[in-house]
Amino acid sequence: MSKTHIDTAHRAAGKTGVLLMNLGSPDAPTGPAIRRYLAQFLGDPRVVELPRLLWLPILYLFIIPFRPKRLVHAYGSVWMEEGSPLLVHSKRQAAKLRLELAKRYGQDVPVALAMTYGNPSVENAISDLEAQGVRRIVLMPLYPHYSGSTTAACFDAVFEETRKRRWMPELRTISAYHDHPAYIAALASSVRRNWATHGRSEHLLMSFHGVPQHYVTNGDPYYCQCQKTGRLLAEALELPKDAYSISFQSRFGKAPWVQPYTDQTIRALAGRGVKSLDVICPGFSADCLETLEEISIGYGEEFHQAGGQTFRYIEALNDHDEHIDAIGTMLDAHLAGWLMPVPAAEEGNIRVARAAALENAFYGRAAG
Repeated sequence: MSKTHIDTAHRAAGKTGVLLMNLGSPDAPTGPAIRRYLAQFLGDPRVVELPRLLWLPILYLFIIPFRPKRLVHAYGSVWMEEGSPLLVHSKRQAAKLRLELAKRYGQDVPVALAMTYGNPSVENAISDLEAQGVRRIVLMPLYPHYSGSTTAACFDAVFEETRKRRWMPELRTISAYHDHPAYIAALASSVRRNWATHGRSEHLLMSFHGVPQHYVTNGDPYYCQCQKTGRLLAEALELPKDAYSISFQSRFGKAPWVQPYTDQTIRALAGRGVKSLDVICPGFSADCLETLEEISIGYGEEFHQAGGQTFRYIEALNDHDEHIDAIGTMLDAHLAGWLMPVPAAEEGNIRVARAAALENAFYGRAAG
């Protein structure tokens, strides 16, 4: 890099940008790709809090050699033409959020996407923001509920990456939004939209990803935050207590996880005579293997086998407009002082023209 380039970069007024993050997925629904992903994911001490001398032999001798064989079919059953569902929906979220922020602030606000594991990498996402002149970053993991195994893992990855840089960007982090009114409103809207299209089932099950019980015992707020989300969503939908349940899915291993378990809850509901069941996963901002294969397909089959008749999975918020608007609203508080919203008096032609120009530029690049 030349001295002239350095001097120019130092004098330039740095931009503000947003970094969205999610978990990640394999690059392809193949054994080798799944093995690479599992090694990175399950090798993170944030994800599996067991002594390394105990866990790593189990991971590399038993899980990585054999588990991918079972996952190839599962990933293949939900894989989209553009890639994994999580990646596809996350890219769409980032693109639409950039347009939404342009409307709110009357200027281009760069938005990058990174996955804690796999691609796009944190390194590439931060480099992309830097290339666009971003010196201030709001980091938003798309996990409504904080857990050391998810949100903290995002923070670790970003802090480690920025630590390598001589000129570190300013960072603001969003650790949770489980009770934010905009998020709850978006969830309620998605349920009502589903009911309007498919009809309303007898019972609504809110299923969250599970965590080992000792995570919560050691201070992780995840379980309590999930309970609060369930209560607030039920209140927004005006559901009586016997019309909804909260449960936790995807337990792994023999140690106790937070309860009640989703599979047991589904069988119990069918056993007590519930014939139609709606299931929503409020902890997932985008649909992925877990929601589309484990919940929609696997648990749907369990419900039918237990005597249930109608099982409907309510899709994640994905890139629906109310979700993008909610993310924008939540970001407003964290962008304050760095960006100034367009005054209400100027929202007309200036705001629309700038947003239209950005949208044309974006879709023009996409088409090319």
